Amino acid sequence: MTAVGAFNVVQIEHATAIAAGAERAGLPVVMQISENTVRYHGALEPIALAALAIARAATVPVTVHLDHATDPALVEEAVALGLTSVMYDASALPYEENVAATAAVAEHCHRAGVHLEAELGEIGGKDGVHAPGARTDPGEAAAYVAATGVDALAVAVGSSHAMRTRDAELDFALIARLRDAVPVPLVLHGSSGVPEADLVRAVAHGMRKINIATHINGHFTQALRAVLDADPSLTDPRKYLGPAREAVAAEVARLLSVLSGAVSPVVPSG
Repeated sequence: MTAVGAFNVVQIEHATAIAAGAERAGLPVVMQISENTVRYHGALEPIALAALAIARAATVPVTVHLDHATDPALVEEAVALGLTSVMYDASALPYEENVAATAAVAEHCHRAGVHLEAELGEIGGKDGVHAPGARTDPGEAAAYVAATGVDALAVAVGSSHAMRTRDAELDFALIARLRDAVPVPLVLHGSSGVPEADLVRAVAHGMRKINIATHINGHFTQALRAVLDADPSLTDPRKYLGPAREAVAAEVARLLSVLSGAVSPVVPSG
């Protein structure tokens, strides 16, 4: 079993690195633009159009995806700009309100041929909104998918967003139960905190999209810092952003190969 890797775009260097990494691996990839990144840029359109241009020029399939959008208007803008995949996150709402809001967004997306991901069961690490330790109930998940018509479901199985250590403990039995109960692909958010061997196990148990952001940002920042530490006089951003971009491309290629089963995961020693 394999899963597609999904990596977050913060600026254009991320987008070019993700596409380059996917090309090296010879595998499809998802570029994700989060609502937080939209706020950072002040608008969706500039970063979305840049990512779409990079995706269209790639020699492997690259999907540009809007991630964790909480505003239906932002979803509508993404659809109008040409994004073909969106995650609408109404998980902070009470269940019935989540269903109603998500179903309406699904109807809009499907009229445009856009794939919709949603979330049920709060996943830790999103600014205190998502409860740590939450778990998605398989029966509720199946009912939710039927009621909303979503195309993929992000579920809470033990991971947490923005982790800098890789010690999250996934509930593999729950993943398998969700796989058997839910008729659409399952998505693992907060994968940066999951050991690589467990990501492979998660895929084997039924996860089909693996979201990774903090981990590749760590590679980007480490490479950038190493260049600046080595030569504090540097002023040309290309001299330090280039190596940072290369670090992300290399790690994306490796992780995609791990998720596809082409190479073995890194197992921490000790």
